Formats: sequence, structure tokens, C-alpha cells
Amino acid sequence: MTSFTPISSLIGGIAIGLSAFLLLWLNGRIAGISGIVNGAVKFKQSDLSWRWLFILGMVLGAFLASKLGFSLPTDLSLSWVAVLSGGFLVGIGTQLGSGCTSGHGICGIGRGSVRSIIATLLFMVTAGLVVFVSRHVFL
Repeated sequence: MTSFTPISSLIGGIAIGLSAFLLLWLNGRIAGISGIVNGAVKFKQSDLSWRWLFILGMVLGAFLASKLGFSLPTDLSLSWVAVLSGGFLVGIGTQLGSGCTSGHGICGIGRGSVRSIIATLLFMVTAGLVVFVSRHVFL
């Protein structure tokens, strides 16, 4: 990603914030994607319907955005092994951090949670280090 797109970024940010607010206000739930997916795949929850609808909405939203002319990141120069390994490591990280970037970064910071602010700072510092190492050390 090399270009700055303020309008589409603003639209996306508003949509994410609004959906997180509506889920909390109408359903009393935090829009943390790792928790939503975890509860959906366990199939033991009494609230499976909203979880699967939320996941479906994310997938359909991306599909609809691509049909409306928004570009999606589709250039994956990594192998499926690397992608799956990255997904596995993210899953471990969400367990260790007791949540993901959406739960802590969007919902937690919005609620003023000190724990979420610290977690998000750690996520961002780690991401910056990973990008630096992958681009400047392991060329």
C-alpha cells in the first residue's frame, strides 16, 4: 500500500466504529473478532446466530466493497504455508493478549480501558518491529 486514500479510509473507519457501537448498544457484546470467531466455531454457545451473521457480514462486506469499486489487497506474494502459519501465530497472540486488535484497539480504547490501551500499544510496537525486520533485515 503506497497511496493515501483519506475518503475510503474515513468511510471504513466510520463503518467499523458504527458496527462496533451498534453491536455493543443492541446486543451488549464487544466486537472483538477473535472472540466472535472463537464462540462461533465452538458451537456450544447459545448465541451462535449473531456470531455467524457478523462473520458473514464481514465477508459479504468485502465482496460488496469490491463490486462498488473499492480496491482490496489481493497481491499475496507469500505461500499458503506462510499465510496459515501467520494465522496460527495470530491466534496464539490473541489468546496470550486476551483479545485482538479489534476488541482492544477499537472497542477497548473507545471505552477508555487502560488494559486495552496498553495491549494496543504492544500490538502496534510489535507490528512495527516485524515490518522493520522483514523489510530491512530479511531482504
